[in-house]
Amino acid sequence: MNFVVCGTLLASHSSRYRVECARKKAMLKQRTLSKCASIQGTSLHTGNSVKLTIKPAEPNTGLRFRRIDLPDKPFIAASAANVQTVERATTLAEGSVNVHTVEHILSALTGMGVDNAIIEMDANEPPICDGSAAPFVELIEQAGIVEQDVPCTVWEIREPLSVETPGGSQIVILPDRKFRISLTAVGPQGRVTQYFSSEITPEIYKRDLADARTFCFYEDIQPLLDKGLIRGGTLDNAIVIKGDQYICTGGLRHHNECARHKAMDLVGDLILNGHRILGHVIAIMPGHGINTKMAATMQKKYESMEAMRPKPIVLPAGDAVLDTDEVLKLLPHRYPFLMVDRILGFEGDNRCIGQKNVTMNEQFFQGHFPGHPVMPGVLQVEAMAQVASILMLRIPENQGKIGYFMSCDKVKWRRPVVPGDILIIETELVKMRGAIGVAVGRCLVNGEVTCEGELKFMVQEP
Repeated sequence: MNFVVCGTLLASHSSRYRVECARKKAMLKQRTLSKCASIQGTSLHTGNSVKLTIKPAEPNTGLRFRRIDLPDKPFIAASAANVQTVERATTLAEGSVNVHTVEHILSALTGMGVDNAIIEMDANEPPICDGSAAPFVELIEQAGIVEQDVPCTVWEIREPLSVETPGGSQIVILPDRKFRISLTAVGPQGRVTQYFSSEITPEIYKRDLADARTFCFYEDIQPLLDKGLIRGGTLDNAIVIKGDQYICTGGLRHHNECARHKAMDLVGDLILNGHRILGHVIAIMPGHGINTKMAATMQKKYESMEAMRPKPIVLPAGDAVLDTDEVLKLLPHRYPFLMVDRILGFEGDNRCIGQKNVTMNEQFFQGHFPGHPVMPGVLQVEAMAQVASILMLRIPENQGKIGYFMSCDKVKWRRPVVPGDILIIETELVKMRGAIGVAVGRCLVNGEVTCEGELKFMVQEP
């Protein structure tokens, strides 16, 4: 058994967040490009000529840059861990190898739903094109997108994440079953205040975000040039704001084009966390600095969830490892408080999976929601505690003792358990110091988590 169950990838049960496969009528699959496609142009900051080629990649590759102009043609992963600088653009680096201004191409790939791709360049910065992501969207459509026969996992945010900067910028991600962005872009002294809010899908991204161009304020141009930046900038690839005037080729494409460009950048910067998300991103005065700070925060949170997630337990073929009689020899509980019918499998001394068949004859159904029987959530916690106790009582020095439940933390109930359900109980002993043990556990029905939490015990003589 592994953690991909009924199309859902479940995160650590001690976590406040959940990773699940986004589904409509069928499981969402990873996507890549069907063939290579190239574009050539001038880079915004370096002013160099560059050819960029997007290529298909194997499942679980993610988005990776490749500098084919350097010896060995090194790769750089699109990861928050590789963010080097964020002045007027997002720069990634691994060792001495770097790539600048990656946000537009990453935004286009993410916005159009591409999970795996190699981005090859013969210089250190993508072409700026017209200052938007639209040319990259056209490039992706030229290459074509194909599904891969591997599930795509999407991180569904279940509780808020928040970052802020001393300058007043702030990003909050709230729970939502869709990916949404709402932001306010504010210029110096509030001169340019624009707002954008929308769900982000490939169709909406292409229509409402992709063609929004980068912009800068007139008074910033010379200081940026003095720093060696925007050498490839022109009125054909940027909007210049002078006073209350917008100076650019062809006029504004949207009344709030600056806010839309900020949202486009945000899509490209946030994917550096490594995962698509479901959540409502609310941003006040976003920029590459705070965008990548949020991506790094998300990346660390996800890594901590992975560290706490129990490893898969391989169930043995044939009969249960411990039947009811053997469970009764280990646990002091008896009907109606025995919440484990059998133990299905062990892995080493610290992982265990049990089973409870929930029938209409359970005594608690007589008084708990009569007419609409639901298993009390606290009894699901008790079931996790009993399976965790079996883990501790199998340790040789604990045999013959009793595990007393001391506390529970980070407990979440996800869905009701009703008569006829088969409750699968997974636990992992994560700490045992002397007589005190800590375990994490979760209950599942048909592959969906019903309850999860962190449990603390004390083992003593009866």
